[in-house]
Amino acid sequence: MLVRLTMICNGATAATRRGSFPLDEPLEPRSLALAKAMRGTLRRADRVWTAPALRARQTAEALSLDASVEPLLADQGYGSWAGMRFEDLQAEQPEGIAAWLSDPNTATRGGESLADVARRASELMDRLMAKPGHTIALTHASVIRTAIVHVLGAPLAACWKIDIEPLSITDFRSDGRRWVLRACGVAAPKSATTLRP
Repeated sequence: MLVRLTMICNGATAATRRGSFPLDEPLEPRSLALAKAMRGTLRRADRVWTAPALRARQTAEALSLDASVEPLLADQGYGSWAGMRFEDLQAEQPEGIAAWLSDPNTATRGGESLADVARRASELMDRLMAKPGHTIALTHASVIRTAIVHVLGAPLAACWKIDIEPLSITDFRSDGRRWVLRACGVAAPKSATTLRP
């Protein structure tokens, strides 16, 4: 039984381009155009899921994918830090940023911890292991990073050493017993190059 999971990171927004923690805002025009250029380059999928955030749903739409919302794919909740620049927070709340980066169980006020995101990603992957076929999931860098460390059996702190680009593709395979990472950080095609299994 072959199970394939292709995770696509949502496109960039004005907040993420500024180095800010994301808000629920639309894609920037350049990301929308890049996603539209990717149309038709993805293999057929048995199911397509998207995170609930506007930027993920717009990415799915720009790719011409008919996606259903999957709450487990939601971005990490940043609470009171949403919309704030990382650089500003480092200056204003250095202890808070240091704790958040060093302890996966630390959450922002009103937000969720990296460990919470990892639990959701693990639950999703465990559930998918029993679903033969190909799933495309439009989601966020935080979810993709935690999925990678889950598959590799790496500590959650390793998430901060993984760079997930907007519109990049990360591919996993499972034989129904275990997951393997097949490709990570494949850049969004600039032309009509097809991602093949």
